[in-house]
Amino acid sequence: MRLVLLGGPGAGKGTQAKLLQARLGIRQLSTGDLLRSAVEEGSALGKAARGFMEQGQLVPDEVVLGLIREVVGSDEYSDGFALDGFPRTVAQAEGLDRLLEELGLSLDAVLSIEVPDGVIVRRLGNRRTCGRCGELFNLDTRLPRTSGLCDCCGAKLVQRDDDKPETVRRRLEVYHDHTEPLKTRYAEQGLLRTVDGDRDVEAIYEDLAAALA
Repeated sequence: MRLVLLGGPGAGKGTQAKLLQARLGIRQLSTGDLLRSAVEEGSALGKAARGFMEQGQLVPDEVVLGLIREVVGSDEYSDGFALDGFPRTVAQAEGLDRLLEELGLSLDAVLSIEVPDGVIVRRLGNRRTCGRCGELFNLDTRLPRTSGLCDCCGAKLVQRDDDKPETVRRRLEVYHDHTEPLKTRYAEQGLLRTVDGDRDVEAIYEDLAAALA
């Protein structure tokens, strides 16, 4: 099964992708992870991406699509994927459609996790990240055992700049302007499924699974 997950920043796409991966036997496909891995490996596409990333620029769509092409056509992803973080624009969605068509593949569903802006601002504002291992905590929903310290490695927890309220609001504006129009596009293709994301993780997961049944 081949899926795309949509939702604003902090909607829980990554968390749900991991749960669906376990349930459906597919692979979570995070474009952020793909980029970091390609840069670390020093592949041709990784070297192309590194230049843009080091300059603080967006990696061009053709580079990201090239990375996606390399993995979705491999045996590792033969059972499918849950694509998290891409596409974010109509142009990227069109590029993904062309890529999948060239590979003789197609999407089975697009899952949109709906969370009000105010909830996202509060949710991300309360998120804390381990500065060493990257483990995530939340002052509302997942407190560390020792205040300010990571349960996994004991390092200090920090608030990332992109989790601060003013930054989250800007990220939401970008989402509404550029990514949300994809819902109309995928609805017209009969692929869109929406769920209420302002609930606990398990309830959202069960609704997503039901939408795919």
